[in-house]
Amino acid sequence: MNRKRLAYSTALVIMLLGFGTFIFAKDARPKKGELYKQVEIFAEALSIVRSEYVTEVNPRDLIYGALKGMLMSLDSHSQFLDPDAYKEMKEETEGKFGGLGIEVTIKDGVLTVISPLEDAPAFRAGIKPGDKIVKINGEPTKEASLDDAVKKLRGEPGTSVGLTILRESEKKLLEFNITRAIVKIASIKKAAILEDKIGYIKLVEFQESTPKDAAGAISELRSKGMDSLILDLRNNPGGLLYISVAIAEMFLPEGLTVVSTKGRQPSQNAVYKSRKKGACADLPMIVLVNGGSASAAEIVAGAIKDNKRGIIVGVKTFGKGSVQTVIPLADNSALRLTTAEYFTPSGAAINNIGIIPDVAVLEKEQEGETQPPDIQLERAVDLLKGIKAYEALKAEKK
Repeated sequence: MNRKRLAYSTALVIMLLGFGTFIFAKDARPKKGELYKQVEIFAEALSIVRSEYVTEVNPRDLIYGALKGMLMSLDSHSQFLDPDAYKEMKEETEGKFGGLGIEVTIKDGVLTVISPLEDAPAFRAGIKPGDKIVKINGEPTKEASLDDAVKKLRGEPGTSVGLTILRESEKKLLEFNITRAIVKIASIKKAAILEDKIGYIKLVEFQESTPKDAAGAISELRSKGMDSLILDLRNNPGGLLYISVAIAEMFLPEGLTVVSTKGRQPSQNAVYKSRKKGACADLPMIVLVNGGSASAAEIVAGAIKDNKRGIIVGVKTFGKGSVQTVIPLADNSALRLTTAEYFTPSGAAINNIGIIPDVAVLEKEQEGETQPPDIQLERAVDLLKGIKAYEALKAEKK
């Protein structure tokens, strides 16, 4: 039976709908003889465990455990989702869920923070992109699956969770005690005119509502005289793939490649192009990125960079460039399986590499200041001022 495959583009949730189309499985199964031989070994082991283990074990628990181990053995992003985990994953796309407001993945075998969502509990507590979570409530995370770790991080609003963090810039383990809360995510945190008619949009996640929200923000800023734009994708962990394509289209002329996907099956190979001229296709622009910019955010940054539509400023992005297809199973569980990888318009891989900024500007914090200066944003403003001054000078010479 063909099952609908919803693909999501974050470390935990990646959707690949391909502008309303769905992905169906192709027959790429190993030869029956080889497959059945291995299944027989599994069935034999299962039978022995059920009959000989010291205590009786629920068959479902055995099967779920085997599925979790099988998916974990593939890569750090593939995983088996039991019915509860699958339900939670779907709830995340609605933009409201309980927990710490933190996106995590398994990187180099370690539970790693992609990005804390701004203004969420983890962000306010001081968790940073790239932090390695070595313990949750005193329990090591080394052998934990991504699904298990997420379950431990979540809980009832008002309850707390202890995190032991390894941060490369520190010489000791850091302890955090964070109170869980209902996390409400607005995809656009801020839209304003900064100075010299420079518009600024802070986009924190790619959701269903993001294109509409972004279009409204752009229209409002245009009405206020915006003649250039800074798109801030720092600490943006991603979201829906087709939404990232829609956002990139807003800044590109018609017919340019936004992103491509390549996988084992022909159905996973796709090229996404801008379908019309974007509302901001003619404005000088800068995109701000950092180590917390991942997945869908990297797609947008890569499209702007490779199509020479703007300047990327900041530090190298996270490097989450693989497609996970979510395949529902008969009992409301699901497989989250890596099926393809993203490539920028120039054909460069994103996965484990990230987007390299055109202008490298480190994030700096000054001790003793509650609100340290935003060096990256200041540099972006200065660059846009210079670009506009140069364009005005050229126009005068004509």
